Amino acid sequence: MQRKYRLILRLSALLLMVASPGAHARGYASTGKCGIYPRLAITSPSGTCVGLIADDAHGLRFPRRVLEIEPGRIWVLDMGNWMPQVGQLIELRLPPDAATPANANTTARAVEARVLLSKLNYPSGMARGPDGKIYIGEADKIWRAAVPSLGQTPQPELLASGLPADGAHLLKELAFAPDGSLYVNMGSATDACRGEDQKQAVPCPERSAAMPRAAVWRMVLQAGKQPVKEFKPFASGLRNSMALAVMPDGPAAGTVWQGENNIDYRDPRQPPEELNLLRAGADYGWPYCTGARQNAQGYEKRFDCSKTEAPHMLWPAHVTPLQMLATPVGSAFGGQLLVAWHGQRADGQRLVGFARDDKGRPSGKPIQWLSNWDARPGLRPGGCPTGMGIDHAGRLLVVEDFNRSLLILMSEAGRAPRPG
Repeated sequence: MQRKYRLILRLSALLLMVASPGAHARGYASTGKCGIYPRLAITSPSGTCVGLIADDAHGLRFPRRVLEIEPGRIWVLDMGNWMPQVGQLIELRLPPDAATPANANTTARAVEARVLLSKLNYPSGMARGPDGKIYIGEADKIWRAAVPSLGQTPQPELLASGLPADGAHLLKELAFAPDGSLYVNMGSATDACRGEDQKQAVPCPERSAAMPRAAVWRMVLQAGKQPVKEFKPFASGLRNSMALAVMPDGPAAGTVWQGENNIDYRDPRQPPEELNLLRAGADYGWPYCTGARQNAQGYEKRFDCSKTEAPHMLWPAHVTPLQMLATPVGSAFGGQLLVAWHGQRADGQRLVGFARDDKGRPSGKPIQWLSNWDARPGLRPGGCPTGMGIDHAGRLLVVEDFNRSLLILMSEAGRAPRPG
């Protein structure tokens, strides 16, 4: 099964290289100006616009995460494609904001790109730690580095190595809690624990391996020569936790949230994706259960799903949540939980938010931040959001993998958008 998945990943990479030649493969056409950037035909709240900051002309090939290091300095974690050891850490230097008359004639062409690190192994997780350092998750390792001076190269400090880096879900996502602990995705090796013989075992061996998969792990850090005090599973039964966030404030501060990329069925309506509130030691059901504690295909009458945790919320099938961002209550996004829905079906291709209820938990219907993002030849490609970040002015940065792009959502005046 692992050989099969590795072959699929490599074929996907070759298809990407064939299908994406030239500097205009992203397929976006400018419809005017959004600040200093080309305006894109993507629906956003009234009074806002979406601009294109950078694309493959700036070296973006398969960007997965974005983070503002300081005003005007943006780090993009770029996987390259679905091949090992081709990822990069890229720094983009942005021109001054065009919100003032003095900068009104600045153009997006002034964006500068520099490769800081290369030959990274499926890099996919990036977060700023409470120590101010930047933490990076590659498929097989986690490391951190202090932010270097402009023009200098980061110096990685290894925290964990030898992590599972094979199978279907080898990417690592990172999320910090207010107490400084770090949560890490350790995705499953298979879609539904189906072996080479096509049988689905009970118990699933992936969950009891030396380094259990289909789990979220928790790393406790400390000062000194041994920076990792503890690194062990926190919650299990989670197929692929690329959407992982911790509430930074409010009544639910410190709670850990996971957007589940559920088992792949041919049915376009099943199974639903999930938003889960993670608890230490809890089991969320993979591969035996999906959705509202329903037995997964192949596990009917073979496992008691009532023993597992119920989802906090169900989302449409196949929306593929690839990152979540828990915003502070006082931010421009009003404490919403932002989610990148990457899936290429009707309910995907968008970026949504969920307001918090009086208990500080995500609730209600999704608030549409970026939508109507389906492919329109000559105007735009279908949306493929993979990562988000908020800059110093409260504006939302968004990267897309297949479209090789970095976008910005801001008010028409160039400032932070306001919650709907």
